[in-house]
Amino acid sequence: MTTTAAKQERRASHTGRWVVLAALCATQITSWGVLYYAFPVLVGDITAATGWSSPAITGALSVSQLVAALTGIPVGRWLDHHGPRGVMTAGSLLGVPAVVVVATAQNLPWFFAGWVLVGAAMGAVLYPPAFAALTRWYGPDPVRALTILTLAGGLASTVFAPLAATLAEALDWRQTYLVLAGILAVVTIPAHWFGLRLPWPPRPPVELGQTDTHPRHVARTTPFVVLAVTLSLAALATFAAIINLVPLLEERGLSTQVAAVALGLAGAGQVVGRLGYGRIVRHISVRARTAAILVALAGTTALLGVLNTAVALVAAAVVGGMARGLFTLVQATAVTDRWGRRYYGHLTGLLSAPVTITMALAPFVGAALAELSGSYATTFLILGALAAVATALSCFTIPSTQ
Repeated sequence: MTTTAAKQERRASHTGRWVVLAALCATQITSWGVLYYAFPVLVGDITAATGWSSPAITGALSVSQLVAALTGIPVGRWLDHHGPRGVMTAGSLLGVPAVVVVATAQNLPWFFAGWVLVGAAMGAVLYPPAFAALTRWYGPDPVRALTILTLAGGLASTVFAPLAATLAEALDWRQTYLVLAGILAVVTIPAHWFGLRLPWPPRPPVELGQTDTHPRHVARTTPFVVLAVTLSLAALATFAAIINLVPLLEERGLSTQVAAVALGLAGAGQVVGRLGYGRIVRHISVRARTAAILVALAGTTALLGVLNTAVALVAAAVVGGMARGLFTLVQATAVTDRWGRRYYGHLTGLLSAPVTITMALAPFVGAALAELSGSYATTFLILGALAAVATALSCFTIPSTQ
């Protein structure tokens, strides 16, 4: 191949990767927004219009998360061999009628059935398969691409929560979901099909210092099992804290409006935190950075349980948001940091399953802890302790070959 031809090929490959990244950014914002973040905005309207209980309706979302966790395992295995284009497009094609089923359900069983389908779509289109796609396409240094993707994904609630609320003012909840299903179809189906056409690279070679071990064997090793427990505990503490932040601040005497602003600032903190992850990767080892980020999660969560002044509480919420933003990238790079890119999709699917399950249980765990302890402050101290346990366990997640 001539030098000119080689340069053209590299330029085309570089352009193709940016097209992939742009497509995935658009689909992550839309998929998270329609399939997940519209729900908390519309749940009150659904309860009022149908008479179904709020716990039952929330339970449907939790069921979808469990289905997403199970779906992610075969999706990751398929993606390793065939790439993301087919499976992510199929997930979008399933997501549209799934949302239509939710919107048109006339009884609770059909509503649950719709959310089961939504969960299957989530398992094929949300972060884990997108992370796997970028990790293979961007070669040995995917951190910048993963950071950009999570920055875009962080905008999903910013865009779609207000959009769902605005639509719900003019329409009922069913019509709102039908409009959102249309948006999902228009954005994600063509973006996945036409945006992910870059040739799927061959499976990466075994990296220096690692062995070619099949994913099923890796999944039975102590570091992998401990890593799954570590990330699950941290995710449980993180998402339970997010869901209960506003009630905690109200318990401390802040108005609902101020508490909502604090929650929004915490979301902005996630974006800021993610911007610094690339520098952290370059200067801090896997073990140290994982532990440091989990320490930050544990500390800020516990601080929210002991602080009293509005300024201090809001500041802790923002710093906690930064730690949560970094934690998302810890999850995204957990497999490559320890076992390389060779079986990333399969291993990430296995690792994401327990994490997604704990995310599904987080609302109920947080509510139960608040009821049993009698205060949200005590709940946050308990959640901080869980994150501290995760910090200690993280020290035992590095394979012995490293």
